[in-house]
Amino acid sequence: MRRLAGLLVVPLLLLSTVACGSDDKGSDSTSSKNGLPAITAGAKFGQKPTLAKGEGDPPKELKVEVISKGDGATTKKGDALQVNYLGQTWVSDKPFDNSFDRKEPLDLTLGAGDVIPGWEKGLEGQKVGSRVEMSIPPALGYGDQAKGDQIPANSTLVFVVDILKATTIPVSAKGTEVAQDNIDLPKVGINTDGKAPSVTFPKESDPPKKLVSNYVLEGTGPVVTAKDTVIVNYEAYLWNGAKKFDSTYQRGKPQTFPLAQVTLKGLKDGLVGKKVGSRLLLVIPPDQAFGAEEKQGVPKNSTLVFAVDLLTKV
Repeated sequence: MRRLAGLLVVPLLLLSTVACGSDDKGSDSTSSKNGLPAITAGAKFGQKPTLAKGEGDPPKELKVEVISKGDGATTKKGDALQVNYLGQTWVSDKPFDNSFDRKEPLDLTLGAGDVIPGWEKGLEGQKVGSRVEMSIPPALGYGDQAKGDQIPANSTLVFVVDILKATTIPVSAKGTEVAQDNIDLPKVGINTDGKAPSVTFPKESDPPKKLVSNYVLEGTGPVVTAKDTVIVNYEAYLWNGAKKFDSTYQRGKPQTFPLAQVTLKGLKDGLVGKKVGSRLLLVIPPDQAFGAEEKQGVPKNSTLVFAVDLLTKV
């Protein structure tokens, strides 16, 4: 089974309002107490930091220093986090990536494998509103793999991370059942136990030529906008042959979609305007899917069918 997510979203280089932070997040510079590189400017939460080079040999284990502690919720596995970050290697004072300049926080789900293991370990158990500095050894970073010209193989990585938000992700959509009375459309199951819903296809119906976006369960959350980042579970099928070609349920983790970066027009249009907490049936005609192109085993001119749980937005 192919993973579709890479075809749907423009990838980010790496891996809102600040919630629950206090007004004073430290001075303009700070020296490390744990032997980590000093923040020489922009030490306050929310400011773009400047980091010195590391001194001496880098730590062989993960090191995490809380530069300033927030007063929000404690992060845990399964939470959807939104963070700002700056990263450089231990031997350099030049960042290889940062979200501050892009003014685009990074969205990730703890424990879902969205980021390198050092991030997973270093960010779990932190308070929302905190700024942390992490030194990540190669074994918890990129190992013996170089990443472009700025991250050589076996690099120790240093990150400063501001934890902006943490959202608990529901296991399932829950809402009011909506009648599925069009006999020419697939029927989606209404279970709310976190398992994949069934999708039953009509036996003798042609696929619709226009986008279908119907509630199966209508939630009570806020309406999704085109600028939102949403977290979803989905089952994805080809109309022809009712063949499943992707499933977040089988991967064991939901998918994060920054809608501004979603390239599949029918998917984006089908989610915008719907309520968080809902289950949806989307039927996407070829001109709003992949058109006349074959994509990773999805034949050209395919009509796509999604059963989507719109779990939350971040």
